[in-house]
Amino acid sequence: MQTTRRNFLASTSAALALGGTLFNTSGSTLKAATEKAQPFRTKLYKALIGASPTEEICETWKKAGFEGMEVTNWNVSPTEAQKARLIAEKHDFYLHSVMRGWAEFNNKDESLAKKSIEETKTAIRAAAAYGAETILLVPCRVGGMKMPEAWNFDIGFDPLTLVVKSVTSGDNSEFAEYIAAQNASTEATLRAVEELIPVAAKEGVIIAIENVWNNLWSTPEYAAALIRHFDNPWVKAYFDLGNHTKYSKAEYWIEAFGSLMVKLHIKGFNITKPLGKRGGGEGDWCNIDKANIDWKSIRVALENVGYNGWISIEEKGYTDEQFSKVLDDFIAGTL
Repeated sequence: MQTTRRNFLASTSAALALGGTLFNTSGSTLKAATEKAQPFRTKLYKALIGASPTEEICETWKKAGFEGMEVTNWNVSPTEAQKARLIAEKHDFYLHSVMRGWAEFNNKDESLAKKSIEETKTAIRAAAAYGAETILLVPCRVGGMKMPEAWNFDIGFDPLTLVVKSVTSGDNSEFAEYIAAQNASTEATLRAVEELIPVAAKEGVIIAIENVWNNLWSTPEYAAALIRHFDNPWVKAYFDLGNHTKYSKAEYWIEAFGSLMVKLHIKGFNITKPLGKRGGGEGDWCNIDKANIDWKSIRVALENVGYNGWISIEEKGYTDEQFSKVLDDFIAGTL
């Protein structure tokens, strides 16, 4: 049977219903599940990231054990995206998401900010034509100013307005410029995404927001509050299991996002100098299976929040078959 948008979503919903009984699992049971590598009830679908599907890519990745692709070619016409979708469906291969990536909703040049919004609408329409469920969107980024180290963020914010008053404990006077930039970026994101929601709803594509090293929404609680603020089924979270390790352990992010989390990336990161209260610190990139990240605990955390969905590898260095084996081990809780 070919994978279609309808039957895939139906199977995912069924898996979610099955996993929903896991929210109150006790800590001892979770520990036992990890130690014994018991089968998980939540279902993770394996994907790689590529520009666009070809016959060769679909055949090769499918043979290696992958079920789908996250597409990076977002700036294409619906007609071009539909052609790519037909190639994928021919191989029972699913184009699950489109990587819109970095946007500039907070650009001080209003014409460039508006251009970025229009480009995101293009990505949403392309995603619908690809048959994808989501677009990955990084709404803004800031830099070039004094801000806390990643592991020292402790953001004080108004849960109703999302306005930030402090970004770390103690005196925040040296971070005044950064706090202003954070608040301006949040305001710009709220305006832009509200404009995008009608397009997403019409096309049936979820806007999955990621805050990948953009110096914004840098604690689990604040990032989750941003997504929750929209209170809309067409706005969810895209989370990378490796990217945020320097801020705090992925488990904290997973717990904060819960059902708001709709897609996952995975990559390796080694903490070489633990510094933060929640496991963050200085480190560097490495391959997934060489990381000192506790992948078993992360897999249990995903089980505990009932996450059923796609996980895409976002790194290089191994063959497709090697990456497939690494992801199989992660999914089984044995990595």
